[in-house]
Amino acid sequence: MSMRSRRVLTARAVGAALAFPALLAVGAPSATAAEPTAQTSRSCKAPNYPGSGYFTSLSVTRTGCSRGKSVALAHYRCRVKRGRAGRCTSRVLGYRCSERRNSIPTEINARVTCRRSSAKVVFTYQQNT
Repeated sequence: MSMRSRRVLTARAVGAALAFPALLAVGAPSATAAEPTAQTSRSCKAPNYPGSGYFTSLSVTRTGCSRGKSVALAHYRCRVKRGRAGRCTSRVLGYRCSERRNSIPTEINARVTCRRSSAKVVFTYQQNT
């Protein structure tokens, strides 16, 4: 091996040794930032609406999508016990729910937030009255 090739190899080795820690320092924050946290809310496919209308969105935090769908449907069943434009005033599947509505004579648009400890289910629906 010639002296020149040894210098090139040594220069490459030194450059790589200096660059590697710098890459780790730059790459480390982005690796941890990309990991989801337990508090991150995620969107789910909304279930089919049992009546005349539809669920327009569903998101969950600290619980699964299947639980979110169950809560949305249970809330619907609780609500319509008091009539088509009824409100649910009891807990559903252990979740305490609050509802905000925008209504006109022919339609209800609402956003429902259900909480159980740190778990949260949020869904919106539109119902024809």
